[in-house]
Amino acid sequence: SYFLRHARSRNYVSESEVCKLESVPLDFGDYHPLKPITVTESKTKKMNRKGSTSSTSSSSSSSVMDPLSSVLDGTDPLSLFAAAADPVTTASPMDGARRKRDRDESSAVGSDFEPWSSKRGEILARYTTTEKLSIVSGGCYRKATTTGSTVSEKVRTRLEELDDLEEGSQKELLNLTQQDYMNRIEELNQSLKDAWSSDQKVKALKIVIQCSKLLSDTTVIQFYPSKFVLITDILDTFGKLVYERILSMCVDNRVSLPDNFSPESVNDTAKETCLNWFFKIASIRELIPRFYVEAAILKCNKFLSKTGILECLPRLTSMIRGIGDPLVAVYARAYLCRVGMEVAPQLKESLNKNFFDFLLTFKQIHGDTVQNQLVVQCVEIPLYLTLYSPAIDWILQCIAYHAPDVLLTEMMERCKKLGNNALLLNSVMSAFRAEFIAARSMDFIAMIKECDESGFPKHLLFRSLGLNLALADPPENDRLQILNEAWKVITKLKNPQDYINCAEVWVEYTCRHFTKREVNTVLADVIKHMTPDRAFEDAYPQLQSIIQKVITYIYDFALLFSVEKFLPFLDMFQKESVRVEVCKCIMESFIKHQQESTKDPVILNALLHICKTMHDSVNALTLEDEKRMLAALINGFVKMVSFGRDFEQQLSFYVEARSMFCNLEPVLVQLIHSVNQLAMETRRVMKGNHSRKTAAFVRACVAFCFITIPSLSSIFTRLNLYLHSGQVALANQCLSQADAFFKAAVSLVPEVPKMISVDGKMRPSDAFLLEFLCNFFSTLLVVPDHPEQGVLFLVRGLLNVIQDYTWEDNSDDKVRIYTNVLHLLSAMTQEAYIYHVDKVDSNDALYGGDSKFLAEINKLSETVVSQILDHLKTLGKEETLKRQSQLALYFFNTILAHGDLRNNRLNQLSVNLWNLAQKHGFADTKTMVKTLEYIKRRSKQPEMSHFTDLALRLPLQSRT
Repeated sequence: SYFLRHARSRNYVSESEVCKLESVPLDFGDYHPLKPITVTESKTKKMNRKGSTSSTSSSSSSSVMDPLSSVLDGTDPLSLFAAAADPVTTASPMDGARRKRDRDESSAVGSDFEPWSSKRGEILARYTTTEKLSIVSGGCYRKATTTGSTVSEKVRTRLEELDDLEEGSQKELLNLTQQDYMNRIEELNQSLKDAWSSDQKVKALKIVIQCSKLLSDTTVIQFYPSKFVLITDILDTFGKLVYERILSMCVDNRVSLPDNFSPESVNDTAKETCLNWFFKIASIRELIPRFYVEAAILKCNKFLSKTGILECLPRLTSMIRGIGDPLVAVYARAYLCRVGMEVAPQLKESLNKNFFDFLLTFKQIHGDTVQNQLVVQCVEIPLYLTLYSPAIDWILQCIAYHAPDVLLTEMMERCKKLGNNALLLNSVMSAFRAEFIAARSMDFIAMIKECDESGFPKHLLFRSLGLNLALADPPENDRLQILNEAWKVITKLKNPQDYINCAEVWVEYTCRHFTKREVNTVLADVIKHMTPDRAFEDAYPQLQSIIQKVITYIYDFALLFSVEKFLPFLDMFQKESVRVEVCKCIMESFIKHQQESTKDPVILNALLHICKTMHDSVNALTLEDEKRMLAALINGFVKMVSFGRDFEQQLSFYVEARSMFCNLEPVLVQLIHSVNQLAMETRRVMKGNHSRKTAAFVRACVAFCFITIPSLSSIFTRLNLYLHSGQVALANQCLSQADAFFKAAVSLVPEVPKMISVDGKMRPSDAFLLEFLCNFFSTLLVVPDHPEQGVLFLVRGLLNVIQDYTWEDNSDDKVRIYTNVLHLLSAMTQEAYIYHVDKVDSNDALYGGDSKFLAEINKLSETVVSQILDHLKTLGKEETLKRQSQLALYFFNTILAHGDLRNNRLNQLSVNLWNLAQKHGFADTKTMVKTLEYIKRRSKQPEMSHFTDLALRLPLQSRT
């Protein structure tokens, strides 16, 4: 008991003054860390990797520059190391140069040009078939050659090997499913790479010819676009292999050709090999494989002459005229455009000639030959025409890229002159710039009206026009007429899938340019078309897209919910998973765009309904991440609801929300915090002087929290909320309610498990419990005793719980808690406490330093100190000496801070603890030295001279 009988009397005000940092007047002209750094860069020579020099003029910049770069004087040490390395190792062989070359080629067209690779997946997904396919598989073997053959005989043998492919060394695989067919093509692609890597160049060429031949086969016509994608992948691989092979032959003294090399810098061996490839390809008899394989290696012309590509493109364009099937021909033109854009994007004339050639043969599409073929395959003309779209779209995209409006207008006029031009018109709208199309919207609508309905479906044309108008705005005076003309056609569509595909696109145009009235009309029309026969069940992605577009453009939720048909539109989402996704989208938009809190009953009712939908989707199988996301969205809504000074209405809203969202724990936690905040807001408005009405209201808030907390599953969440809510009750002078919270917290401590789950991993709970109890002790200092309970009844109850709690054997947390209890008891003995709750009398005012009260504190402290010392004795075994040292020093610091060391017994106890901390060499020397220095500094303060004697009695022991 001598610890607290001799607790140090504290004057908190003067101690605070002593501990304050010294204030220094600030000159705002000086450097400030948040001011932009001004760096003056002096004129320096900078080494780059090629050793050239470049000078930078002296400049002063007020932008924030990287201080490390300025210190390095513009030279990067890693670059210097690279430059100083052996030039033979840094001269890239092929990979570095190849990578750089690939980058340069891909950047020949800008990033605004949509590459073929981005269209590939869409084509494969769209053009599928359930019919059986066939593929010709070649027997790629080599004939034995006689030794001593002449060069001409070797050439003849190789040509015969190529002929074998066409003359019967092949077998036809029939009745393949689409997946089997794709797998077989992939096998051929792998065979090509394997043959090439094993130096079987002729076999590789055979495989490519064999694949190219497949492009002349249109027996399963609806699969043709996907077949084109798969086989041109193989051709691209072949073209790259040949080009890199010849490029590797140009490496001289391990230095590769520069990026923009000229044919003169190519050695004779590489040129001869290149010519050899072209001669081999020229000997292919059939037109289609000969065209495709030569187009694949078009880039290799760079090795032979500067004008090679320029001369080849027109010749290859003319070759396509020999292909009779218009579908096969248009995809050949698309491939030539694709290769041309990669190797010579500047040669637009050849691309234009390619397209004009196509226009001349356009009427073939509606000829008898094609019609007969479609009858045999039972394919309708509208479906057949859609097969052309990927090829024509790509050709037009290549031509339209950075093309002047004059050229685009000329092409548009040419398309107008052709009959049955809906297919072309659709591709023009897909490929040309959106601004060009939007500016001429009425012209395009006139052209669409003139199209033949029996051919390419008109609704697809309006869909393409709508996609452009979503990206660019038409003239203002035409906007309403455009919508009326388009919707006249769309609303007449009988097929729900065709209807929704068009409506989805035009909803964005409507939202972008018109008021809620027009949006409401469009939504009503969609409901009318999609409700019969539950057609909406097959159109959830499009309906979701419509909702997304509406909330993107109408993000004022008062306006959104005044759109009469918006909520009935939501009712079409009958499938729960889709419905929840839509609700999440709406809530995300609300949280993102709602700047001010709201009490609008329309918004509240609608969003409560949406949040309830999300909440009700939670079940035993719902993942924790999903629960967290839903809870975060609902919490975002709860935080945005405010009824201003109508606090009772606000509390009623929280009560309703609690009943609706009881399965999501984070939402209940948020509601408890919100109600506590409401109670404190009431206190602020009343300036702490509650009337009878407001006192009853804050008690209702407190009751809400007290009822809700037990329903939570996380024990530490409950403990912290009991403590927090008790503090709020105390601040509002609800003393008996505060006691109830604190009692509940005390009674909950024994239930704390040894291990708890933190972020999905099991962790010991001791550290969390220690942190909570320290916070609890800080609050208990200002909690007044209950008149009908004993002195310090809450502190006693908590100490009993701590005593009975089963701690881990190797844990010292119990003693650390007891040491913190001494801090609390020391603070309780002071005449005036360090802090108070406004308008609440703490024990310093209630007891006024009464001797009986202090005697009770002394009894408690005696018990606590004896527990600490007993524990220190139990740590005397060899394996626990380090823990003993740490705890002894911890207790020593407590006595130093809170004890009156003028008392001899307390002074002796502190010396004993100091020696015990060092006894077995486990004390940290730096810590001990700093502690001793602190004691010596304190000894110089007023009334602290006894610290001088103490410092002399505290020896520092070395580890040895």
